[in-house]
Amino acid sequence: MKNSVSEQNFYIESEEEDEEKELNRDGEGEADVNGTDSDESLADDNRQQSKTGSYNTSWPQSYRQSIDLYSSVPSPNLTFLGTPTLSRLSSSYLSSSLTRRHTPESLPTVVKPLLDKPEDEQLPPQRRSSRSLLPPTLLRRSSSIRKDEKLSRVSHELPMSRQSSFGQALLNGLNVLCGVGILSTPYAAKEGGWLGLSILLIFAVLSFYTGMLLRDCLDSEPGLGTYPDIGQAAFGTAGRVVISIILYVELYACCVEYIILESDNLSSLFPNANISLGGFELDSHHFFALMTTLAVLPTVWLRDLSVLSYISAGGVIASVLVVLCLFWIGLIDNVGIHSEGTVLNLGTLPVAIGLYGYCYSGHAVFPNIYTSMAQPNRFPAVLLACFGLCTLMYAGVAYMGYTMFGEKTESQFTLNLPQDLVASKVAVWTTVVNPFTKYALTMSPVAMSLEELIPSNHMKSHMYAICIRTALVISTLLVALSIPFFGLVMSLIGSLLTMLVTLILPCACFLSILRGKATRFQIAVCIIIIAVGVVSSVFGTRSSLSRIIENLSS
Repeated sequence: MKNSVSEQNFYIESEEEDEEKELNRDGEGEADVNGTDSDESLADDNRQQSKTGSYNTSWPQSYRQSIDLYSSVPSPNLTFLGTPTLSRLSSSYLSSSLTRRHTPESLPTVVKPLLDKPEDEQLPPQRRSSRSLLPPTLLRRSSSIRKDEKLSRVSHELPMSRQSSFGQALLNGLNVLCGVGILSTPYAAKEGGWLGLSILLIFAVLSFYTGMLLRDCLDSEPGLGTYPDIGQAAFGTAGRVVISIILYVELYACCVEYIILESDNLSSLFPNANISLGGFELDSHHFFALMTTLAVLPTVWLRDLSVLSYISAGGVIASVLVVLCLFWIGLIDNVGIHSEGTVLNLGTLPVAIGLYGYCYSGHAVFPNIYTSMAQPNRFPAVLLACFGLCTLMYAGVAYMGYTMFGEKTESQFTLNLPQDLVASKVAVWTTVVNPFTKYALTMSPVAMSLEELIPSNHMKSHMYAICIRTALVISTLLVALSIPFFGLVMSLIGSLLTMLVTLILPCACFLSILRGKATRFQIAVCIIIIAVGVVSSVFGTRSSLSRIIENLSS
């Protein structure tokens, strides 16, 4: 882990090296002209750069790149032609490029809006956290090229828009928050009762506050740009590793949910799709789980995920479309039993707590969104808009779905929709198609983090990477077949992992990093939130596990 970033993260091609030599020679001449700077100023700059890069030398170093691609909505102003970066990334599958152990995955910069500006346009030190992740060639170029040429040269390698606007940051946040959790909010209302919906609002308020705490942690010192960076600043290298593992396990669990989701919805569309393989009988659930795995496996092998990033950006549109279909079926087609429901279900309320908690599992991405914004002072407005819009959608779907289907509400409301209606078909097929584009983007950060641990052997890295990604996909299939309970698995994820990522860890990191600057009110609120998170996690995890074991035994 003590190797330089250039040795571990980036691959410099020979054509870049030749160009770099020429640029370095030009830079030497400019260095003489600029040599009048004082020694004290240079020492300050060196200390600042050392501090900024100190959080990027520990595992995982690929977190920033992979999470940016996972969560970003690409800018419509980007062009795909005429860039040397794209010509080098024209090969889609894991081929010779993935034998470069130096980068677990070479991410196309032209589709990543969450990048920092060049050095001459950068914001104060706390906004420069991801600069150390730029290829070394670009870093050296930026110091050797004259200021009047710097922007044009660097812009040829990077996208024209290197900072997220307010609208793009908002879409990025909505794309992360508004996911498959919305399908289970009616089931959560059934498990918790109508009063249980108040938990959704409470979690929304607490999650918004902890999102602001993450911003305060990022602003506390330069060099912080991601959630693992915050963990390292708060609890050292161990904190960085532990938080990263929690975040990666959460992403892995989401991929398991995608397999279960596809199996449930496709088997509802084609219940008679049975097949016999070598004497083994596969019912529709097992068959479609297997077919889904085979379908997503090639996408996980992809090295250039830019196309999937563009398609998955439609996740917000897909969620809105599914919600509109539900309201159309309930209000226009007048379908449903229109049950009054139960006021409060104390016995199954902990399951609802986990389901509602899962709805706000976006904190792993919020630091990336904040550090990418051209106007970071507008981050509170972005966060408020994201939580406000998503909470309205969650509450609306929970109310409509539970009112329509009552105690017969399934773990995904799409399973309750009448199959003979056009709106039902649109909702179900939209739900089926969306995870196919998100699976690879969700699994990619996990795979890249493991690929960083590959021994430095270029000849074997290609096979290692293929094996790692294939093993991860197959393992999600095995877990999904072993625990095929969409709602209960989601409740377990929300209780065990999301409570940590969303409520407990942001407060713990804030108290550790800003313990000398935090007000008494902030300390009291953080302690209360940690207590709420711990209690919710304990009861929700216990209830979810007991229900899963009960269903497996029956």
